[in-house]
Amino acid sequence: MSYAMAAALQGAVYQCLLADAVVTALVGGAVYDAIPSGVVPDTYVSLGPELVRDRSDQTNAGAEHEFTVTVYTAEAGFAQAKTLAAAICDALVDANLTLTRGHLVALNFHKAQALRDQKGAGRRIDLKFRARVEDNGVFPKE
Repeated sequence: MSYAMAAALQGAVYQCLLADAVVTALVGGAVYDAIPSGVVPDTYVSLGPELVRDRSDQTNAGAEHEFTVTVYTAEAGFAQAKTLAAAICDALVDANLTLTRGHLVALNFHKAQALRDQKGAGRRIDLKFRARVEDNGVFPKE
């Protein structure tokens, strides 16, 4: 398989987070693919790095995407960041996402890491998810 469904998956994840009532109650529309220049909100979500592996089989072209969604907050404690991280997990795990190319087979939480920023005031939580996707009607080349 290729990287062909990466943009479709990212777009669906982005739309899912923006459409989730709990996530938007916590950050409004502050869900970013690229952090905007200038002043950013005290708390926001950023779509981050991904690692993609071929998961094609005899009948379908497929891939496993391990991607990161990061919660940033200027708050001194972890409580707000963890509440938002939980909402993101609730929104994404087993979500029924519609992709513009291919289809989602599974979306699962993999792991998380909570960190203090270098200055010690803010907090960051990196959430890692694994998504298995298949490309409709595209079969592996022999």
